[in-house]
Amino acid sequence: MPDPAAREAVLTVRAHPRAAREAVGPVVAGVLEVRVTRPATDGQANAAVRRLVAGALGVAPSRLRLVSGERARTKRFVLEGVDAAQLAARLERIRNAGD
Repeated sequence: MPDPAAREAVLTVRAHPRAAREAVGPVVAGVLEVRVTRPATDGQANAAVRRLVAGALGVAPSRLRLVSGERARTKRFVLEGVDAAQLAARLERIRNAGD
């Protein structure tokens, strides 16, 4: 039986730094749109994106690991302790909240 702590899911995020306000969503073609007020300098926007996404998914920010896109708007995070089906359900809740 697999170790539950070893579960991981990959989440693709499209970041919009220097937005007028912070927002999570919508989910477009499997990519979570995230708007943050912080600029894309010195990792400020990445930290804000990580914090907002973690809050929207109901997990601690420490469970989100940025694996690509550190200097790009499109980012990939690994969400530790959550499998792909659980991530899909959480994204569906975000999608439905925007309706």
